[in-house]
Amino acid sequence: MTSTRTIQGNQSIDGPEREGESLLLGPDSDIAPTVSVVMPTMNEEDGIAECIQRVRNAVRESGYHTEVIISDDSTDRTPEIARDLGAIVVEPDDQGYGYAYRYAFERCRGDYIIIGDADTTYDFEQFPKLLDPVVRGDADMVMGSRLDGEIKEGAMPALHQYVGNPLLTRFLNLFYDAGVSDAHSGFRAFRADMLPELDLSTTGMEFASEMIMEAGARDLTIEEIPITYHEREGDATLDSFRDGWRHVRFMLLNAPGYLFSVPGAVMGALGVMVMMLAFLDISISGVSFGIHSAIAGSLFVLVGYQVGSLSVFATVASDPIQRPNDPITDALIEQLNLEHIATIGLVIYTAGLLYAGWLVVQWAQTGFTRLPMVVGDVLAFTAIVLGIQTIFNAFFLSAVAGE
Repeated sequence: MTSTRTIQGNQSIDGPEREGESLLLGPDSDIAPTVSVVMPTMNEEDGIAECIQRVRNAVRESGYHTEVIISDDSTDRTPEIARDLGAIVVEPDDQGYGYAYRYAFERCRGDYIIIGDADTTYDFEQFPKLLDPVVRGDADMVMGSRLDGEIKEGAMPALHQYVGNPLLTRFLNLFYDAGVSDAHSGFRAFRADMLPELDLSTTGMEFASEMIMEAGARDLTIEEIPITYHEREGDATLDSFRDGWRHVRFMLLNAPGYLFSVPGAVMGALGVMVMMLAFLDISISGVSFGIHSAIAGSLFVLVGYQVGSLSVFATVASDPIQRPNDPITDALIEQLNLEHIATIGLVIYTAGLLYAGWLVVQWAQTGFTRLPMVVGDVLAFTAIVLGIQTIFNAFFLSAVAGE
């Protein structure tokens, strides 16, 4: 890593460091920048100068015409220091980490965008290394991987390094097939014309996840380059548990197939198997399945059906990033309408009602003295409830879809 000199306050830049100034474009420059470097800031006066100086060093070495955009929500001297060093400072009209980025993106003029925090944790002198594969067309986005690189002592809490970040990365790779090693690294390079395709909308810390989730869901190419992660200057604003939960919550809500369809299918299949074993009086390893097993199976079927239905409702109502791709959900959303689904429900309801009626007839034939197979009662009333649920779900789905 090239050594850099920390600049404090309004200290001027002298000597060879001025060589990069003609390539670092200010707000009034008529030259169109090739690269826009975006940093969100909230009281980063301790680190902002060094970050801009590192960008200046990279510009001098790489030759890219570059603008630095500071998306600021500070109460300290951060914006003044940034302006004095040639950065463009914008002030978002709303709060939030993600919103600060989105607000700045709308004002970027470069063909390529580099993002990173302004707390000296990321070495902006290395941004050409991230950018080159994007410029060559080898990747749509390149991320700096801290977990595959080096994390300086004190730069990242052990809870984040060994638990939080690896766990959240595994979740994101499982749900969205992103294939990355450090999903929450904030040091990234990508094409500016990719932003409309990503359609980013979050305002908080989950913005880091949303960008990768959208890219993964659209089969965009993401590459990683190992980087060194440094200790930050200034006070941290991250709330580990709150922000970690926001990431998990956002990932789950945008993957209803994993949140609803898979658990619903597992519970439903288990319930049907237990009910059939009880109904057919089949023993496994000498263990029989009686009425209590049948009731438990019925519970699993009903709960599994309801949970699985939520996947359809969530997909229609929220248009998630990762839509469920199981055949049942696809059929319900793409092929079946209110009448078809309600008819299926009516058939299930009628079948359960007829079977229940036949059981009552059998009971009446004994003078109401001997109950027929009780497991059959459970099966019949499970079908009745499923039928009723399906009919009303059909109307609710139609209302949600606006049909």
